[in-house]
Amino acid sequence: MDVIVCVKQIPDPETPAAAFKVDEAAMQVLPAQGISPVISPFDAQAVEAALRIKDASGDGTVNIISLGPDSARDAIKHSLAMGADEGYHLKDEAFEGGDAWTTALALSRAIQHLGVPDVLIFGRQAADWDQGTVGSIVAELLDLPSATVLRAVELNGESITVSRVVADGFENIDLPTPCVLTISNEFGDPRYPQLRQIMQAARKQVTELTAADLGLDASDVGAAGSRVQMHALFQPTSDVEVEIIEGDTPEEKAAGLVNALREAKIL
Repeated sequence: MDVIVCVKQIPDPETPAAAFKVDEAAMQVLPAQGISPVISPFDAQAVEAALRIKDASGDGTVNIISLGPDSARDAIKHSLAMGADEGYHLKDEAFEGGDAWTTALALSRAIQHLGVPDVLIFGRQAADWDQGTVGSIVAELLDLPSATVLRAVELNGESITVSRVVADGFENIDLPTPCVLTISNEFGDPRYPQLRQIMQAARKQVTELTAADLGLDASDVGAAGSRVQMHALFQPTSDVEVEIIEGDTPEEKAAGLVNALREAKIL
C-alpha cells in the first residue's frame, strides 16, 4: 500500500519563552539562537502511522512531501531516517508568505504530480500555528474521503479502519481508499531513528519541486494567493508593578496592606 505523508518543519516547541522573538515589522517569528527547528510532533506521528500501514500491508512505499525553505529538508531527512522511502521538497520563493489554502493547493498539486496514493496522511495540525486545516483542504481539492484527529489506524483489506477522537469519547470509521487521514497525539510516540538510519537518510537525495514544476502560477501560491491576510504578529506584554509592604510585625504589614488597598480604591 502506497502512502504519502505531508510534514512541516517548525520552531522547536520546547524553545524557552525568553528565547522566543518576533519581528513585528516583518510579522515573522525569528529563529531562536542555538535552537534548531524540528519536525512538527504531530507530523512525526503521521510518519509513524504511515510506516505501520506499510508494515501491515507487506509492501508499498512511504513518501514524504514538505513545503518550506531550506530548513524543511531536515524534516524530510528525519522522516527518511524513520524509514520513509523518498522525499520531495516544495521549494520556491513563490511559496513564501502563504496561508493554509496556498499550502494545501501546492501540496495537492504535488500529490497529483507524484500520483495519488492509497493513503494520504497529515498531522492533526502544525504545532506552530495550530490551525489544523491543511489536511482537510487537500482532501477537498482532491475529492477524497477524510477522517481527522485519529488515535488509531488499522489496515482492513482494501479499506482503512480508524478511531477518531471526539468530544465525548471515540468513534470508529471505515474509509475506502484512497483517503486522507490526520493523526492526533493520542496515536502514541513515533519511533526514534538510530544512528545507522540517520546516516543512510543523509545519503538519500531529496527531489526539489517548484511552482512551475507543479503547473502553478506564482499568483496562485504564497502571499499572492493567500486568502487570509495577517494584520499584526506580536508578543503580548505584561507590565506588572510590585509594591513591597514594609513592617516590623505581621500586624503592621497587614495594616499597611489595608491602607494601600484603600488608596488604590480596591477596598
